[in-house]
Amino acid sequence: MTQYLTFADASGDPDEARFVIIGVPFDGTSSFRSGSRHAPNKIREASYNFETYKFEHGADLADKRFYDAGNTEEFGNADTMVKGVYDYVKKFVDKGKFPILMGGEHSITPAAVKCFKDVGVISLDAHLDFRDSYLNEKNSHACTTRRISDIVGVHNVVPLGVRSLSLEEKEDADRMDLKYVNVYDIIEGEGIESAVETAMNHIKKDKIYLSLDMDVIDPSFAPGISNPEPFGVTPLDVKKVINQLKYRLVGFDVVEVSPPWDNGNTSALAARLIREVLITAGGE
Repeated sequence: MTQYLTFADASGDPDEARFVIIGVPFDGTSSFRSGSRHAPNKIREASYNFETYKFEHGADLADKRFYDAGNTEEFGNADTMVKGVYDYVKKFVDKGKFPILMGGEHSITPAAVKCFKDVGVISLDAHLDFRDSYLNEKNSHACTTRRISDIVGVHNVVPLGVRSLSLEEKEDADRMDLKYVNVYDIIEGEGIESAVETAMNHIKKDKIYLSLDMDVIDPSFAPGISNPEPFGVTPLDVKKVINQLKYRLVGFDVVEVSPPWDNGNTSALAARLIREVLITAGGE
């Protein structure tokens, strides 16, 4: 198993922890920029940059109980990754823990979602990811929303911030009644908080798993990602989503950071957003 730093301020006691951080160093289906397998350790390194006290919340991360469970093994293909991530995460979910996954690519998310019962999923993503298969791979990162819909039902997953999709995906989304909010409606219209309300009114589930593909953020803020797509949301928009959903969240992941393409800012932003989840989520 790869050597790693623990995430900053993590506790050494897994039994006492409310949150469990898990790295998944997998980028086996990357189709443009590979390298997201290096992200978990880079995000950990970046996490040491920040103060524990968050003045806007009047709370201190030093008072939170979270444990860094390390990285999964480095899986050879997507099928073994899906099974391995499910097995690794499920043991913590069964103990009532709140998992926080660091990818790796977005193909890790369905395996984590499968560990929960009766959840809805909000995915912050520049891409619809609704292909049934891509390059003959059904567990590709380009199929993430489709695989999540197989698990929770198509009406219980809503992607926000979408600005890239194929004609085939659009036709399937229309035919299957997949709800999504495109980035232009967010930026030029309803705003991110109203977009979250739209998603929650559609899903109608109390518990939410939030998946953050870092490419939802404009690449001017987050350049080190696997599939950069212009015209994105801001980091503050993502912070608002986390704060808006905080008491309903049961799990979270951040994916598609690609350190070889980064100047360090993207890993730092991912670390800070994980710390935002730790300080706000789960009703603590």
